[in-house]
Amino acid sequence: MSKNVQDLDGLVEAFEVYPTSNPTPPGERAAELAAPRFGTVFTDHMSRITWRKDSGWQDRRVVEYGPLALDPAAAVLHYAQEIFEGLKAYRHADGSIWTFRPEANAARFQRSAKRLALPELSTDDFIGSLAALVRKDIEWVPSADGFSLYLRPFMYASESFLGVRSSHEVEYLVIASPVGSYFADGVKPVSIWIAQDYHRAGKGGTGSAKCGGNYAASLLPQIEAYEQGCEQVAFLDDVTDTYLEELGGMNLFVVRSDGTVETPELTGTILEGVTRSSILQLARDRGHEVVERRISLAELLAGLRDGSVSEVFACGTAAVITPIGRFKGVNFDEVVSGGAAGELTMALREELTGIQTGKVEDRYGWLTRLA
Repeated sequence: MSKNVQDLDGLVEAFEVYPTSNPTPPGERAAELAAPRFGTVFTDHMSRITWRKDSGWQDRRVVEYGPLALDPAAAVLHYAQEIFEGLKAYRHADGSIWTFRPEANAARFQRSAKRLALPELSTDDFIGSLAALVRKDIEWVPSADGFSLYLRPFMYASESFLGVRSSHEVEYLVIASPVGSYFADGVKPVSIWIAQDYHRAGKGGTGSAKCGGNYAASLLPQIEAYEQGCEQVAFLDDVTDTYLEELGGMNLFVVRSDGTVETPELTGTILEGVTRSSILQLARDRGHEVVERRISLAELLAGLRDGSVSEVFACGTAAVITPIGRFKGVNFDEVVSGGAAGELTMALREELTGIQTGKVEDRYGWLTRLA
């Protein structure tokens, strides 16, 4: 059953609120909400918690959004000890504000923290920080169909110390940005470039953690994808250079002509996506056989050529579900579904976004009311 707003009151009360003295004028805010560009406009406030090795998590507050003061010797600048998350707040028809599976994001944030030798933030603090910020900046949550408030929790090593060890001081923050579609042209099939000279992550590395270094590693091959006329880049495994892993920021799904839904299995080099796990559940409940296994690039291309692969799509919090219409590489250029969005792809997208926005029954108890 979906969680009620009263369940979060105690968590929110732990946060002291220090309102900005210069809030965005209502007219300017309305203009920004009318046509938001992904990740370019931010609300008036941010949540913040400080951690110190000798005293733990403390000073829970909501403060004015603004620049951070970083010492030039801050550990994050030299050793990249940082992690982040991404989720959304949705305004439902009755004006209430909800978010989607925040406990799953909190759990992944804890796993990422452990891998990066950062302190683990409790689920209560994680969700409380979201609710405290949303309640303060509730006017920033869009009401237009397809729009939402993107929430970005992140944690970084703030100690001023040039030594290779885990930081003794850490800052955790949440910032928020009103957003529309992740892709400027809306939901339509995208073209994927297969990177064969670069890898996103390696065995024993940080591939299963949501940290900036993984995304930094994807930027150069993403530039290569643009140069090849593709919107996104997909990576292969680092050992054999043959198995599909994920895109620079999204998980992959393959739909067989017999209705089987497949996705690369989690091997420690792939991020365990919250949207990914939700799709696995939705597909099973529709009666589809769902398989998590290693899928080779050669097998995918052969399936596209002989028709045994009928659809391919990518998924993530920002883009939700995005149909893939083309795979391109050094020696191949294959079209998916005739370049059109697949039927199951769009049906799953409609159901998932319907749950998130309150238009479809939340039979899984995935929603948490923030305000």
